[in-house]
Amino acid sequence: MTTTNRRPSDRSPFRAGLLLLVLLVAAPAWATKLLIPMDGSQRDHLKAYGIAYWTLEADVTVEWLLNYRGGSFLIDHYQALEQECTIRGVTYQVIADGQAANILREIADPEVNMEVVKLEKAPKIAVYAPEGFQPWDDAVTMVMEYAEIPYERIYDPQVVAGVLPTFDWLHLHHEDFTGQYGKFWRSYRNAAWYQEMVRESEEMAASLGFAKVSEMKLGVALAIRDYVVGGGYLFTMCSGTDSYDIALAAEGVDICGEMFDGDPMDPAAQQKLDFSKTFAFRDFQLETNPMVYEFSNIDATDIHGRIGQERDFFTLFDFSAKWDIVPTMLCQSHEQVVRGFMGQTTAFRGSLVKPGVTIMGENKAQGTVKYIHGEFGLGQWTFYGGHDPEDYQHMVGDPPTDLSLHPNSSGYRLILNNILFPAARKKKQKT
Repeated sequence: MTTTNRRPSDRSPFRAGLLLLVLLVAAPAWATKLLIPMDGSQRDHLKAYGIAYWTLEADVTVEWLLNYRGGSFLIDHYQALEQECTIRGVTYQVIADGQAANILREIADPEVNMEVVKLEKAPKIAVYAPEGFQPWDDAVTMVMEYAEIPYERIYDPQVVAGVLPTFDWLHLHHEDFTGQYGKFWRSYRNAAWYQEMVRESEEMAASLGFAKVSEMKLGVALAIRDYVVGGGYLFTMCSGTDSYDIALAAEGVDICGEMFDGDPMDPAAQQKLDFSKTFAFRDFQLETNPMVYEFSNIDATDIHGRIGQERDFFTLFDFSAKWDIVPTMLCQSHEQVVRGFMGQTTAFRGSLVKPGVTIMGENKAQGTVKYIHGEFGLGQWTFYGGHDPEDYQHMVGDPPTDLSLHPNSSGYRLILNNILFPAARKKKQKT
């Protein structure tokens, strides 16, 4: 298990205590606050989340001002914090306590759609990804690298060994939990990288005591389910969304063709799916043709492919901040209309989303949803369609996105909202 970050971020108590001491020593004598605006005045929205995380690592509370100037952050003013904002190029304002009190009074007005959420603990983050993955292959790891938010990489051996409960937040790197190797067989079955992936996966499955890769991936999917049931937070994008739910529905059913696992799929597989086991989707139809680059009809890539980039957008829902706190947090942005982007799983057919799932972003005209959230047991999950919010149609082998060219990306902000989400003080939802 390896830790990845461009900037060292040892999570030890000694480091956290040292950082807190630095902040306290550097604090000014007068009572002031530091406001990090998240509206159009912010130079670098993405790095602002990194500042919030950096502050939480020092055991300093961050107040998240939901719907106030795009979801701004309010923090006690320390010279070291101000210097860190300057170093990272994050826009901030030093304001007097009286000004801060006026802001909080404005937010508290019951007629105003705003709320304050206290962030109190930096979440410990895990990224489920294979040994050879590159951070720029995945939007979540790429934006964490850019924002300087630390994470640890884990994969099947660590999940099977039971490490998940030690983390507060889990992201699934682009993965195929059905055991069909991403349905890349038609285009890449003769490619060296594909053959190596198959070989490594089969060896790993055998070493962990599984007869087939599909059985190993199911075991991992069930461990992740149990993690969420126990109170964990799960976030995934692209094929990590629908392939995960398909694996849960197909527990105990062989849905893999012979070219994937050496034996034919169950001819009654579709009829044996159990949709009560899934997080998000129901009544979907499996795509059993190995020549089709698709897992099921959950994915709406075909619909968005007909729209074209210039007309591909999705709209964030405007939730009540005082009543629907969780989706309000997850939708904080300076833009309500967000540019669409493709992926192996681009978006989800709205007709296949389960009742009770919170739809947070949709293309209503096309009948597709992009961004959804729900609860499962004591935990929560978020699915976000598409591969890279700033690369409309990312292809295998394409160069990485340079996020310094997109510091105000509203699509990437949605990812970072989810990363801060577990830091929030637990507050009972109003009903």
